Amino acid sequence: MIGLVTATRYVTPLREGGSLPGVVEADDLGTYVVKFRGAGQGRRVLVAEIICAELARRLGLRTPDLKIVDLDPQIGAREPDQEVQDLLKASEGHNLGVDFLPGALGFDPLAWTPDRDFASRLLWFDALIHNVDRSWRNPNLLVWHGDTWLIDHGAALWFHHNWRTADPRRAFDARDHVMAPFAKRLKEADDELPGFITEDLLRRVTALVPDEWLDDEPGFDDAAAVRDAYVDHLLTRAAAPRAWLPEVAA
Repeated sequence: MIGLVTATRYVTPLREGGSLPGVVEADDLGTYVVKFRGAGQGRRVLVAEIICAELARRLGLRTPDLKIVDLDPQIGAREPDQEVQDLLKASEGHNLGVDFLPGALGFDPLAWTPDRDFASRLLWFDALIHNVDRSWRNPNLLVWHGDTWLIDHGAALWFHHNWRTADPRRAFDARDHVMAPFAKRLKEADDELPGFITEDLLRRVTALVPDEWLDDEPGFDDAAAVRDAYVDHLLTRAAAPRAWLPEVAA
């Protein structure tokens, strides 16, 4: 279960994010980068963040801890930026908090040469989740305490914005992936990782998504049916033959 905290102070917006996430302090004395349900990209981004980050964690890839952050929109009443005020008003209730990693640096392949096993596992994982947002221009990786941490999975599982486009056999184009030059053990990653993608694992991960972020999804009866769709898609994608695997680093 992902813990629930209450926002106590809105610190600052992070304008480099397209959905205007913000740094928020909470009643557990933690500081979080909060992704707001009222942002233009909607609640499906929060769903993707939870499913992908928690799946990555269970595959041995580091991701910051997640919390559900309860937000009273009045917390931003003194925020001078009208855009931020409007966003907070539209995001009353439960939002997604990503643990803030103080002092973390953005990953730069010119400064840190990644281990080829890590690079291969990460590329395989991103191919599995259809993550189109891990390019050399925007790696969405942080270096913190000597380790590399995965962040920002909101653009993954993009098919859920229109479930009719969901195709678990869709090929993944890795030519722009930040790890493509280093992923020289992709076959070994493909030998290892699919065995971890079980129905039980996927059900445990999707169960972490709040029902309120899955309810009223067009084409589905209820939140349980949406969870089933994510499980079926990823389970099918992980099954052989995995023709979607990129060839760039094979």
